Amino acid sequence: MRTLNEAKIGQTVKVVKLHGEGALKRRIMDMGITRGIEIKIRKVAPLGDPIELTVRGYELTLRKADAQTIEIE
Repeated sequence: MRTLNEAKIGQTVKVVKLHGEGALKRRIMDMGITRGIEIKIRKVAPLGDPIELTVRGYELTLRKADAQTIEIE
């Protein structure tokens, strides 16, 4: 199982599954990250947190802890 925080800069990945429960999962889905969507990794902060993504045509910044709950292929 690979998670979003393991993806490299410039890589485009596909979401397989969202882990986590309750408010965290709902918040991630409200940001447009759902199963089957493609995400491009734009930048990673110098210390690795946060991660800047392109999702559905807009930029999104996600904490590393939240990115660990998103399974990718």
